[in-house]
Amino acid sequence: MEELEDSSDGLGFEPVLPEAGTAAPWCPHGPTLLFQKASKGTRRGRSFYACSACRDRKDCSFFQWADEKVSEPRLQAREAERRSQMPRFTQQECQDRLQEFTSLPAREQKFCMDCQLLLLPDEHRTHSAHRTTAVLDVQLRTPSLLLRPLDNKKSHAQFMFSQRSADFLLDALTALGFRKVLCIGTPRYAQFYSGEEFCHYNMFNHHFFDGQAASDVLDAFIREDDGKKVVMVADPPFGGLVKPLASSFSLISQTWRAGHSSADGHTEMPMLWIFPYFFEPRILGCLPSFTMLDYQVDYDNHPLYKHGKSGRKQSPVRIFTNISAKTVVLPKEEGYRFCSACQRYVSPLNKHCARCNICPSKDGREWKHCPACEKCVKPCRYSALLWSVKSVRHVNTLFSVSLEALPPLQPLCSAGPSLWTWPPKRGLLRLRQPAAQTQDLPPGGGRWTQQVSLVAPPGTG
Repeated sequence: MEELEDSSDGLGFEPVLPEAGTAAPWCPHGPTLLFQKASKGTRRGRSFYACSACRDRKDCSFFQWADEKVSEPRLQAREAERRSQMPRFTQQECQDRLQEFTSLPAREQKFCMDCQLLLLPDEHRTHSAHRTTAVLDVQLRTPSLLLRPLDNKKSHAQFMFSQRSADFLLDALTALGFRKVLCIGTPRYAQFYSGEEFCHYNMFNHHFFDGQAASDVLDAFIREDDGKKVVMVADPPFGGLVKPLASSFSLISQTWRAGHSSADGHTEMPMLWIFPYFFEPRILGCLPSFTMLDYQVDYDNHPLYKHGKSGRKQSPVRIFTNISAKTVVLPKEEGYRFCSACQRYVSPLNKHCARCNICPSKDGREWKHCPACEKCVKPCRYSALLWSVKSVRHVNTLFSVSLEALPPLQPLCSAGPSLWTWPPKRGLLRLRQPAAQTQDLPPGGGRWTQQVSLVAPPGTG
């Protein structure tokens, strides 16, 4: 559903994670999730079930009130709808088709660009009106060279890593000693891999579509046999719900822990979660052992998430991980450097703040320390605060004041000397200065301006 939101900071719908043994109705994407309206951390209103993976009703229309009694005919219709939307082939059928496809002569190996499907000889005629292409061995080994990217950020968001980011991830994980990678978020790769290499899985509800057999494949893969260290890499849709994702990743980590010796001191499966930096509070709230790296992940087929841009146009995508940040070496040729105080690699403009004792920047720009806020803030907020302080200290200057423009200045820091404040109930706008007269501006309806002559007391200019 489009309006679903996993944040209780404002008014939205919050997912309620199921308790053990609790059954939920199914949609084509597996068990649904329970949602409830939440406002400032308080749940209220009638609960309902909706699709775990799709946040837009156009992608999955399932909806059921939690206390609703569903008739038998409706249950049968729902089951028929669910079956009609299941993948075209089971994983076993995909495996059989792949074996037959790889045994074909090169001239008969074709891929339908319209249906995004590897074609067997008896299917060539059916797809004769479609766009088809020959398949090279390198394309079979790298399916992203064949598959057309999807760009529905709420349910697919299959943007492709740039070569720069892909090389960095591979080099970094290899340097850390990992030899097996569990990739989560590649559903269309089913036709390119065997049943021992691929599981059809919903990361939003920890559901294996092929049941226990697929779950056993995961268990076998993440066991670190012969010293082969395994790491999980997830690149979910950026519109996905954080809380269900974190729950599924935690369950995978529990499976890893059950078959793993803790002699080396690790209690969690090593993970990399690739997501925008502004989700940091939510991710760390669910997974406190994670930290956010400064590395900017970019994508080839995304118009905004590109490396090399400056200012606010830089890619906001980062890597969240439970691997020690000091061990993940970021590329020095791109300007990343090691901060000995923070014990991690930081971006070129992320300068250490002695007062906060951190490298504060989240977005790649240089942040400044605000004495009034007692923390570091973004450049735009710092500039606005400096402008407001400078303005109210200016002597014998006429100001043109807009009541619609001034309220945003108030939240920048607590009200103090020489700051515009907005009194309760939109009464009077006041300019406070120590030992000076307070100038009251009459409240106005709509957009208006009032010129005021301000005189600062001695020693404050």
